[in-house]
Amino acid sequence: MLQEFKKFALRGNVVDLAIGVIIGAAFGKIVDSLVNDVIMPVIGRLFGGLDFTNYFIGLTPAASQASNYDAAKKAGAALGYGSFITVTVNFIIIAWVLFLVIKAMNRLLRQEQAAPPPPAPPTKEQELLTEIRDLLKARA
Repeated sequence: MLQEFKKFALRGNVVDLAIGVIIGAAFGKIVDSLVNDVIMPVIGRLFGGLDFTNYFIGLTPAASQASNYDAAKKAGAALGYGSFITVTVNFIIIAWVLFLVIKAMNRLLRQEQAAPPPPAPPTKEQELLTEIRDLLKARA
C-alpha cells in the first residue's frame, strides 16, 4: 500500500499540479500587491483620495460611527464594499493574465500542429509498386 501511495504521489500529474498551485499562490501574492499597492491607491485618489478598502456602510449605529473598516467590523455589522471592489479588481487582473497565458499557449500549440510532419520514407512495397508502374509506362 505504501508503494502504491508513493507511485500515486510521485506521478507526473500530481507533481505538475503541486507546482501549479505553488506558482499560483506566489502569483496571487504578486497580483495582490499590484492591486493593493499600485492600482487601488490610484483609483482611490481619483475617487476622493481615500483608502479604497475603507469604503463601507455601517449596518449598526456603532459601526456607522467608525473611522475605518476594521473598526467598523469590530463595532458591529458593516458592509465593506471597498474591500469587495478591491478583490474584484484583483480577480479581473488574474483572469486577464491567465487569459493571455492560455491564448499564447494555444497559439504555440496551433503552430506546432500546423507544421506538417515530414513525409515518411516509402516502404518496400511502395517502392516495388512504383517500379512496376514505371515499367508498365515504359512498355506502353
